[in-house]
Amino acid sequence: MNKIAVLTSGGDSPGMNAAIRAVVRCGLDKGMEVYGIEKGFEGLLDGNFKQMNRYSVGDILQRGGTVLKSARSERFMEPKWVDHGAEMLRTFGIDGLVVIGGNGSLAGGAELSDRGIKVMGVPGTIDNDLGYTDYTIGFDTAVSTVIDAISKVRDTSSAHNRTTIIEVMGRKCGDIALYAGLAGGAEYVVLPEKPFDINEVARKVIEGANKGKLHSIIIKTEGSPMTADEMAAYLGERTGKDTRVVVLSYLQRGGSPTMQDRILATLCGSKAVELLAEDSDSKAIGTVNNQIVAYDLKEALKQKNYFDEEMYRLIDVLSK
Repeated sequence: MNKIAVLTSGGDSPGMNAAIRAVVRCGLDKGMEVYGIEKGFEGLLDGNFKQMNRYSVGDILQRGGTVLKSARSERFMEPKWVDHGAEMLRTFGIDGLVVIGGNGSLAGGAELSDRGIKVMGVPGTIDNDLGYTDYTIGFDTAVSTVIDAISKVRDTSSAHNRTTIIEVMGRKCGDIALYAGLAGGAEYVVLPEKPFDINEVARKVIEGANKGKLHSIIIKTEGSPMTADEMAAYLGERTGKDTRVVVLSYLQRGGSPTMQDRILATLCGSKAVELLAEDSDSKAIGTVNNQIVAYDLKEALKQKNYFDEEMYRLIDVLSK
């Protein structure tokens, strides 16, 4: 391969810059020309290409967000625009493309693959919702952000004897809530993977107060059936406890990536370039049992996400 390109698509995640850095510098090391495509698939359609050098990615390893910027593209959902994107890559003489993003982004990459483009998918999303990989880039940082928020909220909740509902991201995958709930000592987690009974939550708050607990922390995902405000109103009425809501929202996407996310991003970016240099078929790159793996892109996207039932059960055991 002589020319490759890299783009970031969908929601940004901490560690994307580390992956971009690895793609650019590893590509240059193999004698390739490397191009950055700004604003994801939308930028691809508009021809927003720029040639990268080693200095283009200097001082970005520790930064959150993405220097290539990101966007969601409604146009790219139409076959005629996917055709246009493939032709745009050929116009620039691009032999291979690295797509850094979540499920939708990698699915977009698979569409380009169907049109003859060699695509390497790198899992960049805080949701950890890609079934073929144990962890995605940005997940560890997002969970660390939530844990920090839990610790701070716990201080004020204890001072005022409150119940606090902390809403985190995760419409279809509850891994952020699950991991943060266990590591942060939450009393209850509300996840899209598990049905929940609001009366059970209320009962747990009351039982905790009867045992002398000064506060209750409940973690819920944004995709839960009840809104955080509805839950707060119901629990406040049923338990008699002052119940507040903290919505972390985009705070979870920002911040300097953790060591784990920097290393995962770097190894995945390096692997993507290695596979393109070998003229490999399109692949999805990730980590399984602490080893970097690469699977057929389309087959990887079919794998279902694993939900850790034991971790969920343990939260209940430890919070009693």
